[in-house]
Amino acid sequence: MSRRLSLRRRLVLGIVALLTAVTIVIGVVSVLALQGFLVARLDKQLIAATSRSQDAFNEHGGGQPEFPDDRPPPSELLNIPGQRTGTLAGVISTESEPQAAVLGEGAEPENLDAAQLVSLAAVPADGQPHNVDLGSFGTYRVVVQKPSASGVSLVVGLSVADVQATVVQLAVLIAVIGLAGVGAAAVAGVLVVRSALRPLERVAATATRVSELPLDRGEVALAVRVPEADADPSTEVGAVGSALNRLLGHVASALEARQASENKVRTFVADASHELRTPLASIRGYAELTRRGNHELPDDVVHAIGRVESESVRMTALVEDLLLLARLDEHSKLETLEVDLGRLVVDAVSDARVAGPEHTWALDLPDEPVVIDGDASKLHQVVANLLTNARTHTPAGTLVTTSLTSSAADAVIEVMDTGPGIDPALVPTIFERFVRGDGSRSRASGSTGLGLAIVSAVIEAHGGRAEVESAPGRTVFRIVLSRRPA
Repeated sequence: MSRRLSLRRRLVLGIVALLTAVTIVIGVVSVLALQGFLVARLDKQLIAATSRSQDAFNEHGGGQPEFPDDRPPPSELLNIPGQRTGTLAGVISTESEPQAAVLGEGAEPENLDAAQLVSLAAVPADGQPHNVDLGSFGTYRVVVQKPSASGVSLVVGLSVADVQATVVQLAVLIAVIGLAGVGAAAVAGVLVVRSALRPLERVAATATRVSELPLDRGEVALAVRVPEADADPSTEVGAVGSALNRLLGHVASALEARQASENKVRTFVADASHELRTPLASIRGYAELTRRGNHELPDDVVHAIGRVESESVRMTALVEDLLLLARLDEHSKLETLEVDLGRLVVDAVSDARVAGPEHTWALDLPDEPVVIDGDASKLHQVVANLLTNARTHTPAGTLVTTSLTSSAADAVIEVMDTGPGIDPALVPTIFERFVRGDGSRSRASGSTGLGLAIVSAVIEAHGGRAEVESAPGRTVFRIVLSRRPA
């Protein structure tokens, strides 16, 4: 598919094409007008030359029958005052061969050859100028007078060489000037079009800056606008800039409304989570007290109390996760201390080995300590969530390898398992809240869908990023942390 031309190029090409067409039309009309003028002037000169030759022709009897041998030769028709060099004169008779000559340099007539005389004899004897090609003599404008009573016609002609040379010179001059003018107009057109489209470029630059803003989340200050000079509705580009400013105003209002709604939801979640902690703790405490008391209770009651206690524990964990996410959404400050990532990973893997002895756990740590500035408890929770995710969504016997690498700028923690992998449709949204991969991975226990969301939120709060790569037999969760202070 051919690449489409830009608006600037189309405008410049249009200007150049229009100027070229106008130049060609002006040139053709000028050349034709000059040619017509010169031919008309040549015809006047031809009539004058014919009149002079007619006088000489009449002095010799005009070719009357009583003067059959007194027919003037071409030299008599040429060597008369007023005849210029290059004039053709002669006689054509129905009784004898035609005779004609051209007045050469030094007033010496040059006779026409047989072929040239044949061409001359073919000219109509109507007294009107006609063009005839006489070979070596070039093209002539010729008048053949009507035959006299004896059938003799006077022939007079003038060369059109000067007319043709003048027309050619004018055509060349117009072509050169036209090409120079079109070239200069093309350069000027580029400058003018570039200047005219500069406001449109500024409008496009504004739209580009807006497209690069993170409008999908968080509080957005959409203060980018098209300058007032480029938003004048009385011009075409200004109309586009004005429309874009109105659109940005509507988008800013929508973003503010969305952010206000999100803030209300976050405040509600944070308040609800905070308020639920106390009753959940009470429920758990009373369940434990009842279970541990010296009371003889039926087995079904003991089972029910155990379920109440376990569910209260799960509910408490969910409330704690929601409260943590709400605090991170509010950009709460993290505790920033030196954290030895190697020790943190060892502790997290040790806890995971105890919680999931049916899995195979492996460690890959560097020889040197990897220390960053961050919140140790939350980073520990991140690694623990990744390990819990691997244990929960992979079958028993799966190898889970936790590795730590570092460079001068970054520290990277990877948790790789050999499980069945994640559904490719879930990979782009795997770090969003309440997203669970139960359809693609085996599910041994319940999941809130908040573990990986907490991972992403905590890592982003540390100025890092969380990534995932998944294929059957190899799934890797990777967190990248800057070794510079967060």
